[in-house]
Amino acid sequence: MAKPLHFKNRKKKYELPAPGTTPGFVYIAEDSLPPKITLYSYNSEHFEIEELKSLNAISAKTNRKDTFYWVELKGLKSAEMFKIFSDELKIHKLVLEDITRTYHRPKFEEYSGYNFAISRMLRINTEGELENQQFSIIQTHQVLYTFQESYDDCLEAVRNRLKEGKGNIRTGGSGYLMYALMDMVVDSYFSIINTWNENMDLIEDRLLLRPDKMVMYEIQQVKRNLISLRRVVWAERDKMNDILRSDSVLIAEQTKMFIKDAYDHTVQLMEMVESMKEIASSNIDMYLSIISNRMNEIMKVLTIISSIFIPLTFVAGIYGMNFAKQDPVTGKVMPNNMPELYQEHGYAYTLLIMAFIAVVQIIFFWRKNWFR
Repeated sequence: MAKPLHFKNRKKKYELPAPGTTPGFVYIAEDSLPPKITLYSYNSEHFEIEELKSLNAISAKTNRKDTFYWVELKGLKSAEMFKIFSDELKIHKLVLEDITRTYHRPKFEEYSGYNFAISRMLRINTEGELENQQFSIIQTHQVLYTFQESYDDCLEAVRNRLKEGKGNIRTGGSGYLMYALMDMVVDSYFSIINTWNENMDLIEDRLLLRPDKMVMYEIQQVKRNLISLRRVVWAERDKMNDILRSDSVLIAEQTKMFIKDAYDHTVQLMEMVESMKEIASSNIDMYLSIISNRMNEIMKVLTIISSIFIPLTFVAGIYGMNFAKQDPVTGKVMPNNMPELYQEHGYAYTLLIMAFIAVVQIIFFWRKNWFR
């Protein structure tokens, strides 16, 4: 039976570089979105938002010593934009390649004058499918550049904190803002797991009440998503650990205390993912066990019915042979033939005997508790 269309896993396919491609090649995918650039300028006293049409003269816009900046870039369809990063901002071509090749695992790398980090931004779309997009960060002393594949994200809470000036987000520098964004991405995983956990509870209720084939497909889909999430969280945990062990001057020791908390979140996520994988596997086993038990019950009923009718069929078969006691043509008496064939009320007596045999068998099966 073919898998229903609704449950087909439309996994995003990435175009890998051809063997022998020069390292540092900036790749612009055909389905990339035009970039939307937003500049956030902030310190302890003020906060400004400016929409930019391009990154031309971005250095002049981010040169105030008493201000920190967040340059948010959504959409990667601009070779000119990456040329500015390479020529004006002196970002290594390997970093730009990693930004445009959006299949990388979470990681943290240190370069001269800046740090580079990648996270995986996950969300559940309206069709219940897991979307996985890359979220890249370049951190300098005063400016934080972020890169997203699409216009949708889970970072609105960080923007609100930045706008309202709550906590250390305006005074902690670019390192703290980088932590806040990565922590927001990690926290979004919890809501995804909670959604799947609620789905698993509903699936388990359906398993106990009335399992069907669709339950199997749904469990398998959740299990596939858990494997994808586990792969992301595992790499995210390693990335947080790399940041904690880093000697970069761009990340303050106070910020590392908060990153340690984010690291603990990734460990907690790993435990939750593993436990949910076990629940999904046990639900699959439960489904197979319920189906097997249901089949056994069906076979049990059919066996009881067959057992009742086997002796009745035997009796009917004997008297269906029609061996006459007397030859109807010559009148000769046939020895050892069926004497009951022409007996008065023989049909009724035979039915009574067959009913008696059936009742005796039913009583016997009932005493053996086979009807439970």
